[in-house]
Amino acid sequence: QVHLEESGGGSVQAGGSLRLSCAGTPWAVTRYCMAWFRQVPGEEREGVASIDREGSARYAGSVKGRFTISQDDDENRLYFQMSSLKPEDTAMYYCALKFSADCPSHLTATLFDSWGQGTQVTVSS
Repeated sequence: QVHLEESGGGSVQAGGSLRLSCAGTPWAVTRYCMAWFRQVPGEEREGVASIDREGSARYAGSVKGRFTISQDDDENRLYFQMSSLKPEDTAMYYCALKFSADCPSHLTATLFDSWGQGTQVTVSS
């Protein structure tokens, strides 16, 4: 299992921004499919964005145009720039890895092999 650890969560006002970061093993983050999921207590874990090793990104319709997923090859880190945050974005955000160079068209939590511990994002109105 690849170790992943998220950071950067916090509390912001609606319309604000946060940048999440996910650190992994030196070789893993930019080699395989990476994704961000989020989950509200009692609800299903939702796929928000993914990026493959070539840098091709996909986004859930609810965040497209507001959030940007990226990877840093030198630092072996995954980033998630979240702007124009809304109260409905409030959730625990998880970094995930799938042992594949490509990402699935539809993000499903059971398809991913490694997970971080999560970082809380709270957006107030």
